[in-house]
Amino acid sequence: MMEINIIDYVRPELLVVAIVLYFLGNWIKQGEFIQGRYIPLALGFLGVLICGLYIFATGEFVTTQDIEMAVYSSITQGILVAGLSTYIHQLIKNHGSDKCDK
Repeated sequence: MMEINIIDYVRPELLVVAIVLYFLGNWIKQGEFIQGRYIPLALGFLGVLICGLYIFATGEFVTTQDIEMAVYSSITQGILVAGLSTYIHQLIKNHGSDKCDK
């Protein structure tokens, strides 16, 4: 059986973004700023933005390829941490639910 480790996909320093997005998602839901079905999309956008800020703030860019790689990393890491925050939300939401037992 293959073991999956989240650190193989998400940069360790960006894991905190997933936690931030989890709390932002709860805040958005409670404030009813947008419909519930659009919250994961909003979190994806925010994840890409926050990861992009971190990657561009900490990187050195000499060539166009460096910039393109930073953009790619920002997008992929942002989507991954947004997905992780949604996954965390679903685990917490369903923890005591009967849905998990059936």
